[in-house]
Amino acid sequence: MEKNYKTFTMDLAGRTLRVDVGRVGKQANGCAFMQYGETTVLCTATASEKPREGIDFFPLSVEYEEKLYSVGKIPGGFNKREGKASENSVLTSRVIDRPMRPLFPKDYRNDVTLNNMVMAVDPSCRPELVAMIGSAIATSISDIPFDGPCATTQIGMIDGELIVNPSQEQWKVGDLNLTVASTSEKVIMIEAGANEIQEEKMIEAIYMAHEVNQTLIAFINQMVAEVGKAKHGYTSCAIPDEMFAAMKEIVTPEDMEAAVFTDEKQVREENIRNITAKLEEAFAEKEEWLAILGEAIYQYEKKTVRKMILKDQKRPDGREITQIRHLAAEVDLIPRVHGSAMFTRGQTQICTVTTLAPLSDMQRIDGLDENEVNKRYMHHYNFPSYSVGETRPSRGPGRREIGHGALAEKALIPVLPSEEEFPYAIRTVSETFESNGSTSQAAICASTMSLMAAGVPIKKPVAGISCGLVTGEGGDEDYIVLTDIQGLEDFFGDMDFKVAGTHDGITAIQMDIKIHGLTRPIVEEAIRRTKEAREYILNDVMIPAIAEPRKEVGQYAPKIISVQIDPEKIGDVVGQRGKTINEIIARTGVKIDITDDGKVSVCGTDGEMMDKAVEMIKIITTDVAEGQIFKGTVVSIKEFGAFVEFAPGKEGMVHISKISKERVNRVEDVLTLGDKVNVVCLGKDKMGRMSFSMKDVAQDVV
Repeated sequence: MEKNYKTFTMDLAGRTLRVDVGRVGKQANGCAFMQYGETTVLCTATASEKPREGIDFFPLSVEYEEKLYSVGKIPGGFNKREGKASENSVLTSRVIDRPMRPLFPKDYRNDVTLNNMVMAVDPSCRPELVAMIGSAIATSISDIPFDGPCATTQIGMIDGELIVNPSQEQWKVGDLNLTVASTSEKVIMIEAGANEIQEEKMIEAIYMAHEVNQTLIAFINQMVAEVGKAKHGYTSCAIPDEMFAAMKEIVTPEDMEAAVFTDEKQVREENIRNITAKLEEAFAEKEEWLAILGEAIYQYEKKTVRKMILKDQKRPDGREITQIRHLAAEVDLIPRVHGSAMFTRGQTQICTVTTLAPLSDMQRIDGLDENEVNKRYMHHYNFPSYSVGETRPSRGPGRREIGHGALAEKALIPVLPSEEEFPYAIRTVSETFESNGSTSQAAICASTMSLMAAGVPIKKPVAGISCGLVTGEGGDEDYIVLTDIQGLEDFFGDMDFKVAGTHDGITAIQMDIKIHGLTRPIVEEAIRRTKEAREYILNDVMIPAIAEPRKEVGQYAPKIISVQIDPEKIGDVVGQRGKTINEIIARTGVKIDITDDGKVSVCGTDGEMMDKAVEMIKIITTDVAEGQIFKGTVVSIKEFGAFVEFAPGKEGMVHISKISKERVNRVEDVLTLGDKVNVVCLGKDKMGRMSFSMKDVAQDVV
């Protein structure tokens, strides 16, 4: 077959990146058939011919599809098809969306879909990275309006050494998981999880990735020059200048400033409702203006807030540029649960509840990364409509909720105790009671306190805070960084830079922006500001509420006793078809987990029953020695004696001559089934059975 497509290659971090254009997917607006090493991802970009009517946002959809055939697996369950998107798929889609969305025209309303289908996975080349690069390529070479290209690089760190585009295994075991997207000039997106990385090292890693991104952008520009399509025209949905002029005659800039200048979200929203009603009345004869009035008011409000902050250095709630809203923290808000805490920052309020369970309750993962098969720590975040004064039915967590939960989870994993130190599966659930900006960071603070209240021996407390940004038209030096942004400053500002960490370093970063990138001074100032803020939150708010983890888990939390047995004795504990272990569970009410290396975890709430179960396990797995005394149950009576079960699945014979010091004519004269008796081991008889004596050991007096 004659080759009728173009192939582009480059060396990227010691591996070959190959892109075929025109080989497949020719009906998409743009298509890149990507191979990095042997990882293969099909990336496409498509756009509708006409704008979607009646919307005031850019309808971009990003999909990351994990096909299990890519790693030689058949999906589990009855259906044997890939089901709904995994958490990793959702998070990857979000990371692709965040740097690319700002590069589309702000007045573009055509539907755009970026689809990334993982078809083969080479463990040395992470498919998520290939999809990120492929989406940028497919869009750049397409006819879809796009102010790119952008590029993405991942950085890991092992033993202090930074690694460009680490393998799946290096990504799993390293001290840094950093993803950075850039344009040709500036950083446009940062996502990081880190094991208390110092701020200076984090900045070094960010700009190492930025430099690698420049080589990728040059590579993409080469493709655009050779195979790129001319960008198509589109119907602009910009607000007419004459409409803005008419609005300002009815609602002056001073009126709008007075409406938004309040620290009460509800008051501000009521003020905007009154302004909307006034303009609706004024424009009653202009149907075309009424159709876009909501977007016009939004933009008017946005310009007013940005002018107040940038030119007058006035924040809507009256705070100073570096001032954090009023903070409060408390623990043990919810009775009976294993741990609870609430963190309040202004009108943002999060309650986190911790639940402890045996390790067998950890989450199983059926994904593409062979190094990621289960999750011991799970953080789930919920954002109900009442938290922002709205009404809508709950349909389960959306992509935003999954993303916020994953960010908090990432921030806390570095400080969790090991399984050996604390053999529990851990779940934290953050419930948003009230929201006015940066709930994800409040969830980190609440979760830290909830874990400590539950008796989880975390290494250090973690706090999170976010910074915002407002830029002007005076070049790279015309900007203001805001500490602790509220909802309005997030909506109308240019950045949401979230950083979580301990006293000693960063554990997570997530940066979203709405402009075409950040300069290095802005990145450095945001990281410095967040460090100052989290030190204050830790020292002045969280530690006074709970200074350290409680020494023991709570009254209602399960207790776990761990014992180590010989792995070859696991079968003895389990028994044929699970008979022995199920008998122990039935007698004691505990839950038992056994790992392949012989680690046995006994979980329960009744300490006496847990001790009894441990004792049974020890008896089963320990070779019985002559002279040992046991308490057993008569389970069978024969003419020549009785069989006594001294542990689940373990029996021994008491010969009729060993039942009593007095002569026994019939066993039934002394023993009945179910009797509890004390026996001493005499060793093995001629048939190899354990032999016991009752007469040589004192019996309990009932």
